[in-house]
Amino acid sequence: MTTPTDAASPAPVSAPGPRHRWHWRRYLILFLLAVLLLSAAYSWFVVNWDYSNGYRSGQLQKFSQKGWICKTHEGELWQSVFGNVVPNKDNIWLFTVRSDRVAHQLETLVGKNVRLHYTEHRGIPSSCFGDTRYFVDSVAAVGP
Repeated sequence: MTTPTDAASPAPVSAPGPRHRWHWRRYLILFLLAVLLLSAAYSWFVVNWDYSNGYRSGQLQKFSQKGWICKTHEGELWQSVFGNVVPNKDNIWLFTVRSDRVAHQLETLVGKNVRLHYTEHRGIPSSCFGDTRYFVDSVAAVGP
């Protein structure tokens, strides 16, 4: 026989199943994947689509490989109208080289007059792509 208090008591509530427990984690994983995908798409876009391109000429002052983890080829081009003027920061142009072929060419031309073709990429997300936003993709020696 049941007592009146037993009949009025509600049915026991079961604990939420694994589906309810993992529900918020699924949204978190989807959000993180979306952020990762958007970051990768943005990086691909700014590295492969140039803002501007053109040529610069001058004397190649320095060319080196830099970086702790991501090694990049970096250079300095001295642009001067007059030949015997001391270089200052206003006429030194900094650039990055991604191609090993172009990097090997530039290593042999340090101290000589060169003409460089470059593309400018704004908004590069990391220094692993290069220290500057100017990427040189071809080089030609100029003069003697």
